[in-house]
Amino acid sequence: MIGCLCLHGFTGGSYEIEPLATYLKEHTDWLIEIPTLPGHGMSLALHNVGYKDWIETAEQRLQVLKQKVDRVYVIGFSMGGMIASYLAANYQVDKLVLLSPSRRYLNIKQMVADIGDMIKDKMTGHLQENMLYQNYQHKKGAVPLRAYVEFLKCMKCTKPSLKQITCPVFVAQGIQDGMVPYRVTHYLDKEIPIDIDVIYYLDSRHLICLGKDKDVLNKSVHNFLITKKEKAISTAL
Repeated sequence: MIGCLCLHGFTGGSYEIEPLATYLKEHTDWLIEIPTLPGHGMSLALHNVGYKDWIETAEQRLQVLKQKVDRVYVIGFSMGGMIASYLAANYQVDKLVLLSPSRRYLNIKQMVADIGDMIKDKMTGHLQENMLYQNYQHKKGAVPLRAYVEFLKCMKCTKPSLKQITCPVFVAQGIQDGMVPYRVTHYLDKEIPIDIDVIYYLDSRHLICLGKDKDVLNKSVHNFLITKKEKAISTAL
């Protein structure tokens, strides 16, 4: 039995990774877990929680999952990718998937382009259809300064784990990511001590599981995670 723990990003929730999780549920018999980190979800409550709460929750859910399965895979998006790296370095994890991992953050050039797109959509009456605008509206006024400080602490705490990862790693990164520069993958390749599989997605922004490339992404992640035996069966079918 295989278990898969999926971790969302900072100020996000399970919805950020839900399309991928749903795809895996439909194409495997794996046990898929998508915990909501403390203070996160559709209604943010980040005033009294911190990075230790987020990491501890991920650790607890991983330990519970490991008791139910023979093998475990961990998938992490953005901040969840760094927490997933921490888990892979400190626990027995069979495979690791990093989606837009926030090893480094803030792609200023792309952020300016994204703002330009929102201005165009506003002028043409399509602003409500803009995914970045919808995400901003959801979080507007709900993220205290303290939460950003905790995010930085989380990055500082989890970064050393990259050098301790030994399991197979797949990284997916959007070229149009306004939060995490796509060149961040070059640093990951130097820090993680094993060869990693990397795919860049031309039309994807930061919310890579919800973007234009999501169908291709789902297949790529699934193909990386399934065993050689499962690939042979899939090919035969």
